[in-house]
Amino acid sequence: MAKSRKGRGSLVPAQPYKFRRRYSVLDILLKKEKNFLYFITFAFILAGAVYPYAPVAMWVGFAFAGYSAIANDSIQTIGTFIVSNEDKKWYWQWLFMGGIFLATVFYSWYFFNGDVTYERLASKGFSDTPTSFVFLQIAAPIILLLLTRFRIPVSTTFMLLSMFTIDSKAILSMVNKSLMGYVAAFVVALLLYLLLTNIIKKFIKGEAHGAWIWAQWIISGFLWHIWLAQDLANIAVYLPRQLNVWEFVAFAAFIFFGLAYLFYMRGEKIQNIINEKSEVRDVRSATIIDLVYALILYYFKEINNVPMSTTWVFVGLLAGRELGMRIRSRDSGTKIVKTFKLIGRDILSVTFGLIISILLAIAINPAIQDEIKAYFFK
Repeated sequence: MAKSRKGRGSLVPAQPYKFRRRYSVLDILLKKEKNFLYFITFAFILAGAVYPYAPVAMWVGFAFAGYSAIANDSIQTIGTFIVSNEDKKWYWQWLFMGGIFLATVFYSWYFFNGDVTYERLASKGFSDTPTSFVFLQIAAPIILLLLTRFRIPVSTTFMLLSMFTIDSKAILSMVNKSLMGYVAAFVVALLLYLLLTNIIKKFIKGEAHGAWIWAQWIISGFLWHIWLAQDLANIAVYLPRQLNVWEFVAFAAFIFFGLAYLFYMRGEKIQNIINEKSEVRDVRSATIIDLVYALILYYFKEINNVPMSTTWVFVGLLAGRELGMRIRSRDSGTKIVKTFKLIGRDILSVTFGLIISILLAIAINPAIQDEIKAYFFK
């Protein structure tokens, strides 16, 4: 029985220890995330204040989308780069990747008549510049920030682009292409690591040769370029489809300096999804992952200009790699079961994000609501 403590003139039963402990853990968690929760609250209030005013709302939505998309998707492109270069100064990493970003968006803007998305938004359902917004469209990247904080690798393609399409067929096209990307990445990585695990392990023994560091920076830069060409549509969807000079400068500068913060912080919370995978801290292993991922993204980039979820491709790549390594290393059944649980958890995360995105798209778009009503009430 819990001891009592003396109050003013009465005996007050003490709280059981377990309840005091739970309260303490919750209190610590809230205190730790206090500044972030303040920011999220401010962001929702700002979104509610500006969404009726399209010229302002488009830039506020872009700002939220710019950081949330890159913070969420950073695990795909610069996640392995960050974790395998922990001994390098953050600002050299930022200047390298930031320079590639500037070159990539300038090329698209210059050669595609002000379009910074490599014409990803020219596909059916996304080609029109938004002229008005609803609250959920501005709030979607804020929700994405929350999910990122909880280490959920949500597809920014579905979360952000589905908010703007006026055609459900565009969403189906994105889902189909993303599923193809997941399967292709899983199969390629599984076969690669089934066949080459022992050879790869020989490569990553001992200290890496200096040439590996050069190779990783070059391949990571190539991957970053390919990813930008595929995913910049998720950020630019809020803005005019053709940006003038000053709009382009604002667009590029915001993301460039946002990358500085990301590198300074060594990635977002979601970076732990990379950290928990096998041997990614070794520069040679990270280089192999980035090369395979870059080649798969390049292949799908060339198929057509339909946007796709690069998150699904990356999750498939890590899943196939992890399973191939476990099988080839003849690990115990317990470890293989644990790997399947890891794969299942990641699949559940991206599926959860897809469901949220579709529900938000239905809630926002009257055209999609009409299509659903027509389908079920023929």
